[in-house]
Amino acid sequence: MALLMGMARSVLGRVPRAAVVGRTYSTTPAPAVTMLSESETMLKDTVRAFAEKSIGPLVASMDETQTLDRGILQECFDQGLMGMEIPAEYEGGNMKFFDAILTIEELARVDPSVSVVVDVQNTLINNAFIRYTTEEQRQRYLPRLATNTLGSFCLSEWGSGSDAFAMKTRAVQDGDHFVINGTKAWITNSGEAELFLVFANADPEKGYKGITAFVMDRDTPGLEVGKKEDKLGIRASSTCEVNLTDVRVHKDQLIGEYGKGYQIAIGTLNEGRIGIAAQMLGLAQGAFDKTMPYINQRQQFGSPIADFQAMRHQYARLAVEIHAARCVIYNAARLKDAGQPFVSEAAMAKLYASEVAEKTASLCVNMLGGVGFTRELGVEKYFRDCKIGQIYEGTSNVQLDTIAKNIQKEYK
Repeated sequence: MALLMGMARSVLGRVPRAAVVGRTYSTTPAPAVTMLSESETMLKDTVRAFAEKSIGPLVASMDETQTLDRGILQECFDQGLMGMEIPAEYEGGNMKFFDAILTIEELARVDPSVSVVVDVQNTLINNAFIRYTTEEQRQRYLPRLATNTLGSFCLSEWGSGSDAFAMKTRAVQDGDHFVINGTKAWITNSGEAELFLVFANADPEKGYKGITAFVMDRDTPGLEVGKKEDKLGIRASSTCEVNLTDVRVHKDQLIGEYGKGYQIAIGTLNEGRIGIAAQMLGLAQGAFDKTMPYINQRQQFGSPIADFQAMRHQYARLAVEIHAARCVIYNAARLKDAGQPFVSEAAMAKLYASEVAEKTASLCVNMLGGVGFTRELGVEKYFRDCKIGQIYEGTSNVQLDTIAKNIQKEYK
């Protein structure tokens, strides 16, 4: 105790007296990151009920037909899930980033496909329009995004995935307009989107510093949504090619500053990675929640298979890892809301949650045995859906590289 008191006096001795006198210091510890406020709990419960009642019955058919039910999309708008952080003056929910993360998690527990639709809208599209647009643009676009218009984030190309800034799409200035040509690949939500945020290089000689962001409507001449990918998982979420042929846009459609599109891409994707982590967390929880009741009822050798020690150790470890992922994700989201640095934490969250999702979905199929390999319980869908978590919005290797760079900075 004397040692601790001595340390406290030593630390306080280094603080200027003016910084201490007259201040009130709270001795109440910060709450645990997984503790939810009353409003957060209400939101979580409400979204869970909506997902189970409205989305749940359609999951299998949407997966089978590779089609997002338009009624479900409209319900997401009606429930206020598509404009959560958009300020109230633009008809949005005026909520926190953490609220969006809770929503993405709960939707993914039932259907990761619907979850990613809501995720991209909130963490990428709305995020960009809130942070980087002019007041006139906010008035024009944010009410639409909050109430009835799905957006699409057009960054990747066939030759520029992880190396996103190697894009070949070009924007050539022509007076007060830009003429854009190129092809975007693997674009989420593009099948249903009415608004497109397109990244193009307006000055290739400057490299990534020539990249500029533009907004355009679906009916813009020269913009064509191309082939829809036939995917392993998240099949109800559309992933299409977007072709841009002599697309002419006015300079007023430039988002952010000329040549600063790379900043928009990086800034939004850092937040988007927490969203994908939440999707993977919800997926893992969904697979786990569907597996546990079955193995508690299924009997072999006269006992529920959940009673066998080998099984107990498997699901106990999964529960630990799901909880650990939740802690990492919630911490990253709360750091973002607090205005604190969160880039490393976002990368850690996405990296770890995507690994936990894959492990959980795989082991849940194993624990279910033969029925797990069928579509009867839907757990095999989580197994198919989980793989994308280690690929989109930055592969696992990209996340590791981001984490490593920040560790190096800390120790240099």
